[in-house]
Amino acid sequence: MQDFNLKKIAESGQVFRAYNIEDHKWAFIARDRKIVLDSREDYVKKIKKDPFWREYFDMDKDYEAVRKAAENFGDEFMIAACRKGEGIRMLKQDPWEMLISFIISQRKSIPAIRTSIERLCERYGEKKDGFYAFPTPKALYEADTEGLTACGLGYRVEYIRDAAEKVLHGRIDPEGLRNADDETMLESLKSVKGVGDKVANCIMLFAYGRTARVPVDVWIKKIIEEDYCGKEPFSRYGENAGIMQQYAFYYKRNVQEFE
Repeated sequence: MQDFNLKKIAESGQVFRAYNIEDHKWAFIARDRKIVLDSREDYVKKIKKDPFWREYFDMDKDYEAVRKAAENFGDEFMIAACRKGEGIRMLKQDPWEMLISFIISQRKSIPAIRTSIERLCERYGEKKDGFYAFPTPKALYEADTEGLTACGLGYRVEYIRDAAEKVLHGRIDPEGLRNADDETMLESLKSVKGVGDKVANCIMLFAYGRTARVPVDVWIKKIIEEDYCGKEPFSRYGENAGIMQQYAFYYKRNVQEFE
């Protein structure tokens, strides 16, 4: 199947619980589930059989068509990014997990983010068959400062506590937000301490499938400054703007920097 590359998805900056366990095998963990996929086998068929993972990997979207449509704009950088990014899919991840993950992501490298999340899961998540589920709001709300700090959260401890308290007591409903319009969702997410536009847009894009949203991190700022003379290039793609952002992020970080 075109436009499904396990390695590229795992390295695209949108997921922190994807692991290369052997040369051809990748494990993805979401909520309290784990799936192991072998690139030498028909892993697409395996995914499509399970409604949870079918939704997670956004199997009903034609990403080849998205990439082909982008060529109509004649943007050489983005055309190259789409071609190099072939195989990336926008994952539809758990909103609560994305809220905490992208709070943690602030001013951290991707390896450091992964380490903090794994420590958090090992300390506060339910032990499953060979892995730990992502911690519940209750588990993080009841966690002590010392334990959270030991997970490498630093100043983010306050933000994690606030998110857990708001979700646990119904001040924000991650599942209920699925049917909200973009502005309502954005403002609700930003009511959590430490969540600004960038983190909120990451959650909207990577959890809720709001593919018109464009999170602007240091890599996207670099693209805008170096490749577009300071002019934002993504909005022209409308509902696919966030997908173009992801191709551009992957291309700049994983390909162009080494060419």
